Amino acid sequence: MLRRFFLPAVVLLGLIGQGRLPPVAAHPFVPGEPEKQPVALVGGTVHTGSGEVIPGGTVLFHQGKIVAVGRQVEVPPGAKVIRLKGHHVYPGLFDPWTNLGLVEIPAVRATRDQRETGSINPNVQAHVAFNPDSHRIPVTRAGGVMLCLTAPAGGLLSGKASVMMLDGWRWEDMLLGPDVGLVVQWPSAVPALGWFRRGTPRPRLDARARELKRIHEAFDQARRYLRAWQARGKPEVPPADYDARWHAMLPVLQGKMPVLVQADEQIQIQEAVAFARRYGLRLVIVGGYDAPRCAALLKQHKVPVIVTGVLRLPRYRHDPYDTPYTVPARLHEAGVEFCISGNEREGNVRNLPYHAAMAAAFGLPREAAVQSITASPARILGVDSRVGTLAPGKDATLIVTRGQVLEIPSQVVRAWIAGRPVVLESKHTQLWKKWRKKYRRQQKQPAPSEKKR
Repeated sequence: MLRRFFLPAVVLLGLIGQGRLPPVAAHPFVPGEPEKQPVALVGGTVHTGSGEVIPGGTVLFHQGKIVAVGRQVEVPPGAKVIRLKGHHVYPGLFDPWTNLGLVEIPAVRATRDQRETGSINPNVQAHVAFNPDSHRIPVTRAGGVMLCLTAPAGGLLSGKASVMMLDGWRWEDMLLGPDVGLVVQWPSAVPALGWFRRGTPRPRLDARARELKRIHEAFDQARRYLRAWQARGKPEVPPADYDARWHAMLPVLQGKMPVLVQADEQIQIQEAVAFARRYGLRLVIVGGYDAPRCAALLKQHKVPVIVTGVLRLPRYRHDPYDTPYTVPARLHEAGVEFCISGNEREGNVRNLPYHAAMAAAFGLPREAAVQSITASPARILGVDSRVGTLAPGKDATLIVTRGQVLEIPSQVVRAWIAGRPVVLESKHTQLWKKWRKKYRRQQKQPAPSEKKR
């Protein structure tokens, strides 16, 4: 038995040593060190994330916290002054729905750690499995995204999602909000049919009914566990046996933690709202393609929406091409609280500002689009006391851009997370420098025709 596993391991290590297989390695960029003196960003256009824009403003921060924001900010002696005329200052962008840190290469099973076996796993915690050395993190930061919600997947009750800061040595250093929501995969009400699936939709609808029954049974069991746990210590009540799954759901049933229900279809959203009312849950809809059709219901029950992807195709054949582009604008007009995710769960979280930009191009006010990827996700996920806007007392998590952040040609030139400067290098920038040198060298060399002469 030992030989069966030892020999392949030796062969694999030998191939890595010969350079025939690349080893799995951490990215080479060192996390930032806290600034030793106050830092003043002077002269840039400051977008606070709360809708206010301050031309020629100043942001002063010290020891990881913002001290002052405005035009008339007194810079203390000995402060590090950075002149930003012609630049823009924003809160660090926040993607509220990713699997960043849980998946490295989607095609390689060994690098996918976003799901557990089984269907009912409310005790799973995403931040414990977060990989701080993922090569996807530096690429994401280059697009201005400094914060993300990383969420588990699979099953019906997938586990608890966490908010992570994208700089640090360990996941403990990067954790901003542990267990900010329980992820629930709500079964689709529209059976998938096509040339590749023959037969009637009845089997799929029957499976959906069974899945809904399992979700209700899990919450019923957790509610009974809660009652037994609350009654512990009373002589007439037998002691409740500890169960990690139901114990993890206590904050959800007590209203301290929301449920993040994945639902795009109108029927799904309506069912999720009724479900939350039945169990007394705080609900957040994730997906929200049909959310504008349920806007009155969502507004009545104060249910926010995480719009997962603006740059996507219409779900239904009869929809206009721009239906997904207008979802944020229609929610904004209806007064429903929402935020935008790039839904780039396969690695392109850096594209987040372009999703907000498309929403702005199709009716969403520009500063509302900025809020949808800064302040709104922080508020919906309960971490707005620390991040999301540029205000005194909050973390100095911010970015400086050359050009407005919603414009594709704009570049992120500086960034800080909790007052620590962030390296904006990535594998992409390294390769760009490499090939730029190649073509510069070719320009200096004479052409082959000139050599012959």
